[in-house]
Amino acid sequence: MKAVLQRVDQASVTVDDQIIGQIKIGLVILLGIKTGDTEADLEWLADKCLQLRIFEDENGKFNKSLLDVGGSVLVISQFTLFADCRRGRRPSFTDAAPPEFANAMYEKFVRYVRNHSVPVETGKFAAHMIVHIQNNGPVTITIDTEDR
Repeated sequence: MKAVLQRVDQASVTVDDQIIGQIKIGLVILLGIKTGDTEADLEWLADKCLQLRIFEDENGKFNKSLLDVGGSVLVISQFTLFADCRRGRRPSFTDAAPPEFANAMYEKFVRYVRNHSVPVETGKFAAHMIVHIQNNGPVTITIDTEDR
């Protein structure tokens, strides 16, 4: 499982010219699910996202987490995080989980984060989305459960 975190001042996601999710201060989490990912991976990754100290304190140091600043989360499913570009010019996505499994894990991830009293907005699984991100910093962090 992979996540790309972007610290944002605001973000939104649009499907068919309608905003379906938007947040102010918080994180956009682009979430990739891989075949073989487990609920333990999901919980570890969600906890890491919620507790990672990437928000500034009063001295400008990265000492506060999303939970500390009372931020929100916009979670976008992103199978392309598992693109394999080693050969040829067209990426392969064979490591990405099948849609049924990926969607179930995506929904569990969202529920897990919500259970920590964090406001969560989402995109629409498998839809063509336009994501507007006002990255603050910019701060962009990648996390892969295989690295733990």
